[in-house]
Amino acid sequence: MSLPPLPKNFASAVDLSSLGKPATPPVQTPGTTVTQANLISEILPASNQKVVILICWSPRSAQATSLLEVMGTYQEADLLENGEPAWILGTVNVDVEVEVSKALQIQSVPIAIAIIQEQMVPLFEAVPTPEQIRLVIDKVVGLAAERGVGQALEKSEAIEVPMEPEEIAAMEAMEKGDLAEAKTHYEKWLARKPGDNLAKLGLAQTELIIRVKDLDPKEVMTLAAANPNEISIQLMAADVEIASGLNKQAFDRLINFIKSNQGDEKKSAREHLLILFALVDPSDPDLISARKELASALY
Repeated sequence: MSLPPLPKNFASAVDLSSLGKPATPPVQTPGTTVTQANLISEILPASNQKVVILICWSPRSAQATSLLEVMGTYQEADLLENGEPAWILGTVNVDVEVEVSKALQIQSVPIAIAIIQEQMVPLFEAVPTPEQIRLVIDKVVGLAAERGVGQALEKSEAIEVPMEPEEIAAMEAMEKGDLAEAKTHYEKWLARKPGDNLAKLGLAQTELIIRVKDLDPKEVMTLAAANPNEISIQLMAADVEIASGLNKQAFDRLINFIKSNQGDEKKSAREHLLILFALVDPSDPDLISARKELASALY
């Protein structure tokens, strides 16, 4: 199944190990709560008639609960002529349904999985924008209809999410070329809404632009080749590569540095690498491979 690629500027899923202790889940969640029992008896059989979209989430993740709200709103809007939902929304609270989480091999939240004719297809492992989510839902429901499962959606509209005031101010500053002002607005946004993924991404992108705007790429690459163990030069080179779309080269550079160094320099390279990871589409194969290599280099 081929789904529309998601743009590179959406937020990453959150590793479960990085979250705090489980909190009490909300009293109500949209869709159908999936358990070890009804997954086999109800959810899988239902996928022969309609697309099932599972959202694996945790009340510990604000991003995951926000995604649930968006998915619930879309399901309520996507109705057939007889008034029934065009697709089925299932929610898996990974803190409660531990066995289901293990069976699905969930390592981070939120994760969306489509089930069509009892076959599972990963959709996204992150928090896309409502517009991106709309595209994915329309595509997967349409492809399922081609297989004789459910009905395609005639026309649907994305949820319009108003821009944050700091986001507007930051974009206006960027248009004027005032990167320092844009950075300040993103910082104010994060101060008001700590943990907001779009604010963090905007700040990270702005900081990258600030770091590379006065660099000569050729000069930096020449210095990096001549000074493989100089941390500051290697970080600059990785920034230039990321800004140039050379993700794999940037990741390999810092992972190799981490493997061959210790102490504070190794720590600095790791921290910088994680910053660069956040700037790349989570579905990028080079990023997925680099995460595994980093784990191997550290442990």
